[in-house]
Amino acid sequence: MKVSIITVVYNGAEFIRDCIESILNQTYSNIEYIIVDGHSTDGTVDIIKSYGTKVARFISESDKGLYDAMNKGIRLATGDIIGLLNADDFYRHNRVIENMVATFRQTDSDAVYGDMLYVDRMDTQKLKRYWRSGWYSNNAFLWGWMPGHLSFFAKRRLYDQYGLFRLDMKSAADYELMLRFIHKNKAKLAYMNEVTIVMRAGGISNSSLQNRLRANREDQLAWQLNNLTPYFFTFWLKPLRKLKQYISKPPETLD
Repeated sequence: MKVSIITVVYNGAEFIRDCIESILNQTYSNIEYIIVDGHSTDGTVDIIKSYGTKVARFISESDKGLYDAMNKGIRLATGDIIGLLNADDFYRHNRVIENMVATFRQTDSDAVYGDMLYVDRMDTQKLKRYWRSGWYSNNAFLWGWMPGHLSFFAKRRLYDQYGLFRLDMKSAADYELMLRFIHKNKAKLAYMNEVTIVMRAGGISNSSLQNRLRANREDQLAWQLNNLTPYFFTFWLKPLRKLKQYISKPPETLD
């Protein structure tokens, strides 16, 4: 199986080497690495170009934001499986892609997901949050469940058949896409019971109470756009489920 990994970046010179190296050091060999840059001005482009042909596709141009850039990368991708890794983040170890492909083969699934760690931006040994996605059960989205987006690998046919990220969804575009793929269209899932992604702490939807309330409204819109009916408590369970991520500990220590 060919795997396309897409990194989107804008002025990410500070951390993008960690991201790139974590992909290039994967044990799985059949990886198409695509970087979509938003016309950076801080030296990011020079760093990317220094890797030469190790980066299969690279474009640098203005875009309409994070999810527009992701859509550009997906359109460029030629792999059987598509994964996303942002410029501030990196894979937990060098067998993530190998393990993910093995899971696809063993389960014949449409998508595979795992767990994520949030760490301090400067000290990546300092754990901030542990997102254990857990096993999926039917209608889990009704109970506020969702997998960590960057731990989510999907066969390209899901994008071909059900579409890309909706730019009108803003910070909830990842939630809407997975709701559409999994809950509405019943994509077959498999869970990698391991930490796959390390993310530097930050994010749009959780950075303030105001942003959290706005994200809640966008979550409601995601259901409406897909003609789906949630429970009355669905949108409050979703942020409440995240609370335990701040006190839970991963099954292994950081390397």
